[in-house]
Amino acid sequence: MTITQPDLSVFETLESEVRSYCRGWPTVFDRAQGSRMFDEDGHEYLDFFAGAGSLNYGHNNPVLKRALIDYIERDGVTHGLDMSTTAKRAFLESFQNLILRPRDLPYKVMFPGPTGTNAVESALKLARKVKGRESIVSFTNAFHGMSLGSLAVTGNAFKRAGAGIPLVHGTPMPFDNYLDGRTPDFIWFERLLEDSGSGLNQPAAVIVETVQGEGGINVARAEWLRQLADVCKRWDMLLIVDDIQMGCGRTGPFFSFEEAGITPDIVTVSKSISGYGMPMALTLFKPELDVWEPGEHNGTFRGNNPAFVTAAATLETYWADGSAMEKQTRARGEQIEQALVAIRDEHPEATVEYRGRGLVWGIEFRDKARAGAVAKRAFELGLLIETSGPESEVVKLLPALTITADELDEGLRTLARAVRETA
Repeated sequence: MTITQPDLSVFETLESEVRSYCRGWPTVFDRAQGSRMFDEDGHEYLDFFAGAGSLNYGHNNPVLKRALIDYIERDGVTHGLDMSTTAKRAFLESFQNLILRPRDLPYKVMFPGPTGTNAVESALKLARKVKGRESIVSFTNAFHGMSLGSLAVTGNAFKRAGAGIPLVHGTPMPFDNYLDGRTPDFIWFERLLEDSGSGLNQPAAVIVETVQGEGGINVARAEWLRQLADVCKRWDMLLIVDDIQMGCGRTGPFFSFEEAGITPDIVTVSKSISGYGMPMALTLFKPELDVWEPGEHNGTFRGNNPAFVTAAATLETYWADGSAMEKQTRARGEQIEQALVAIRDEHPEATVEYRGRGLVWGIEFRDKARAGAVAKRAFELGLLIETSGPESEVVKLLPALTITADELDEGLRTLARAVRETA
């Protein structure tokens, strides 16, 4: 693809240096539909990024767009704080009938604010309020958000350093296979819990991602998650599952923890819950944990009613028969895995391993800079992919769940070419 130099002057002179994604994709995007994005010069890009997991159902999904346009055209409420609205009621009823009841999940629903880190902050605050303790256990290579409480349970040193102050009351433990299977699961964690001389304050909760997206596509085994749930139960700690990127069908079932057969005490959901890429987040928790006082945790934009509209339409369209969506996601995941096997076999000395579940996958390179080079070449070839991992050593694949088999094959061929051409 031949790309003319875009006019980036206003971004470079006026926008903060904190901008990041645009540096890897130096063009000016203008429109998007499905799994395609187009820049202002008409160049087409296949999107294997999906808004960092916020666009599970593609860009400008026509069914969701229609629902949104109809709502706006009839002057439906846009901003509602936590007032009761018809849009909120429709979402809550759909969520209860299509998601919670079929899975026998008893959760209360909280709207904490419109972003993932809002959901995490409220989950941590609630756990501490319920248990009367400060300490939270998280895991190596975790990522839970960029506000201070979320950063305290995030592993990435670069992101933590941005806080500028000590990040306290969080204790990291080894994620599944962090020690390469050399020690039994949770032996260190439980030893610290049972030893009064360990220095570990009794935690209020443990927060975990079932698949660490930003951490390098590290996949927790179902057995490990079940053991973790058991440890939490035996030691009187709440289990928080951060399903912000891996929920809403990303790994196959609606919630990523379903395959492990566990019921977390608290679940955080955001990114694709609105279905359309609009800001929205949920904190779900068991009824007995609902000890909030009115207004004790709030936020101006927690009542984003247009997001409720598209969220309800998403559930009715894709999750009334969730098995169909789950089956398609698994099939697309198998298609990705086969392609990554071929890349690994073609470049055995350059790659460490591939890993993933559903429609989130990554391939790790021995030369850590290689992943960034592959992503750069992929962009030049018309494919949007990002890197992840503590040193950006993993090429991360996060296509929309609605991507077609042909589009997926096209993107995987482009990825294979990018790896080949950066050798």
